[in-house]
Amino acid sequence: MKNIRRPDVSPDGAPHLRRTLTLPWLVFYGVGVTVGAGIFALIGEILRLAGDKAPLSFLIAGAIAGATGLSYALLVKRFPRAGGEAVFVNRGLGHGWGRVAGYGVAATGIVSSAVIALAFVGYVQALLPVPGWLLLVGLISLLSAIAWVGVRESVTFAAVITCIEIGILLVVIAFGVPLMSDAPKIASAFTPPGDAALIGAILSGSVIAFFAFIGFEDIENMAEETIDPETASPRAVFWTLGITVGIYVLLAVIAVLAPDRAAITGSSAPLAVLFEQITGLPGAPVAAGAAIAMINGILVQIVMASRVLYGMAREGIAPRWFGAVDARRHTPARATLTVAALILLLALAFPLVRLAELTSLVTLGVFTLVNLSLFSLATKLDDPGLARFRWWGAFAALLCLGIAVFQLSSGLAGGH
Repeated sequence: MKNIRRPDVSPDGAPHLRRTLTLPWLVFYGVGVTVGAGIFALIGEILRLAGDKAPLSFLIAGAIAGATGLSYALLVKRFPRAGGEAVFVNRGLGHGWGRVAGYGVAATGIVSSAVIALAFVGYVQALLPVPGWLLLVGLISLLSAIAWVGVRESVTFAAVITCIEIGILLVVIAFGVPLMSDAPKIASAFTPPGDAALIGAILSGSVIAFFAFIGFEDIENMAEETIDPETASPRAVFWTLGITVGIYVLLAVIAVLAPDRAAITGSSAPLAVLFEQITGLPGAPVAAGAAIAMINGILVQIVMASRVLYGMAREGIAPRWFGAVDARRHTPARATLTVAALILLLALAFPLVRLAELTSLVTLGVFTLVNLSLFSLATKLDDPGLARFRWWGAFAALLCLGIAVFQLSSGLAGGH
């Protein structure tokens, strides 16, 4: 009788990650991790910087994200492994850079989750007199437990929250549609200016808007839990970016057309203020949506960072201890526990505003390494699919480096 092996058990009998995700689930995951707390808070700052050209800033940011998104889609098709960036860079540039990329991705997920957790605590404490440490312990414990139970359960939970987030944003867009009768002003919002100072303001807005797109790259870390990842993962990257660009640009157009721009740019909850202006209704539901988005952001980052550590262990560029899979739940339990513990430690012990700013630079560095890996692999592998995009990898790497240099120079000029 032929020996039939279960798909979640390796030839040596060790448990593997379970393949349960299809394209719709991956898109839910990708949109959930990308359309998060960022858009609820960032739209006011981008509107302040770019003014009437805010939609153009979002469009440019989407194009920049798409440049690296193509590299991710090509590489995950060739290497559908958990660990994503670490695997790509390890194969393209070697073990040393692979470790840098992997730990960089894990660090950004952990630190950003700690920052989001602190922001969530601040929001809740404005409503309820609950000790901050108790909220942190309860929140991280709950979300790490969901991540441990199973990837399908985690993505289902994230999908529900994503539907709430997207629903709130679509409601804002729907109420803002009547404002879109001003065709000349909309056309002007997308027209490139000739003034150098305004171009600089648009690019500054694009740099900030770019970080609202970060998250699509987490999709490839779910490759070993995806059915047919060679096809589903690249498509999920493109669907996620397309949906995100559409929502962000529409919201930016509505913000530009809103009657009281100063109130939006001066608020810590700009989307809630925008909702109040265009509907005459209280903005509390939108503010609550921001809090929900924070919960979603932490969960998907726990899932992502644990898969990076697991994938690095499988590649031999991280301690093998992280490569253990729970025999019953088929999730990387040790990696999940480690990530959750680090998030909680950072949230309890450190003020993370400056660290949160640094995570964006680390992300750009990782993007640069991934794009360079595409260039390297397309050069040395006999793969026509990659070879056609060899110089695209070099172009996208230079683009990411340019954004990083622009951000650093802007920060130094601003005294940061």
